[in-house]
Amino acid sequence: MGDVIVGTCSWTDKTMVERWYPRGVSSAEARLRYYAARFDTVELDSAFYAIPKREWAEAWAHRTPPGFTFHVKAYGMLTGHEVEAAALHPELRDAGHDFSLTRRGRVRDPEPRMVEHAAELFLEALEPLAAAGKLGGVLLQYPPWMTAVDREHRERTFASIDYAAGLLEPLRLFVELRHGSWAEPRSFERVKRFLAERGLNFVAVDAPQMPGAASMPPVTAVTGPWGYVRFHGRNREMWNARTLTAADRFDYLYEPAELAEWKTPIAEMAAQTERTWVMFNNCKYDYAPRNAREMATILGGLVAPRAGGVPTGEPIADESTGGPGDGGSNCANGVAASGRGAHGRPPDGPPGEQLGLGI
Repeated sequence: MGDVIVGTCSWTDKTMVERWYPRGVSSAEARLRYYAARFDTVELDSAFYAIPKREWAEAWAHRTPPGFTFHVKAYGMLTGHEVEAAALHPELRDAGHDFSLTRRGRVRDPEPRMVEHAAELFLEALEPLAAAGKLGGVLLQYPPWMTAVDREHRERTFASIDYAAGLLEPLRLFVELRHGSWAEPRSFERVKRFLAERGLNFVAVDAPQMPGAASMPPVTAVTGPWGYVRFHGRNREMWNARTLTAADRFDYLYEPAELAEWKTPIAEMAAQTERTWVMFNNCKYDYAPRNAREMATILGGLVAPRAGGVPTGEPIADESTGGPGDGGSNCANGVAASGRGAHGRPPDGPPGEQLGLGI
């Protein structure tokens, strides 16, 4: 029987910074220390958009306590996504690789050597986390056009997963598929077998359920030593909308009853794994840390014990930058006091702009 650790998929989102952190917690170092005193894991999604600098990973390792775990979303080029040319790593930009450039300034159809080079730089950037024992796994999130509608599409996706897994070996990998065709019984059995044969971990998701097969239903599977669940929110109106920011897609605060629907599935995953990670990607305002804390309470004894028996979401110790409520903040244990409106939107909360968050 494994345990469960609950966290969020960002700690630097602009709206989260505005809503969750108290006054005085204003530097990058202070924010990460504040977050890591309350949660034992985080998913780094900004790496999807740009390969991070190695020195950033060194700082993240230094600023977090022993036992803290970073999961990292794979650079988009490694999972078949277009990436912004302006955000290319300097070594990729200057290497003379062959690729197409879209009218929107995105890299398309990079040559294999460019993808391999990107993987090398990605691995190098994460090495400080691995050396510190703080790198959990890498999330391979595949685009919704990678489907299982027929054998050709399915095998193409399998080939892409195999390719990425080879490039990122020996890291532990999580695989998230985003089209509902993967949940059809025959396809689901095939993908579970494919992942299990390779020791790759299937990612279960809670996401808006769209007409047809446009989104993945909340199915679970254990295909490796770890379980992984991502909560994207259930905002159907904004899921496929062309919004100003990625944050708008995740503008959703779960009700406790919605979170409780997952207690049994998560318990079943924990019973079959060494550890199950439960990650909240509804990173608008303070929604993710609020729901993460609520979920930890719902899961109760399944959650891995923290130092001093402190519950997930509450500080293990006051940080040098100030404890809960420091500086006159209207916060309790780092959770801002904001009401639930439509999709949980605080009535006076500005939309803001999202920083460093993937889906």
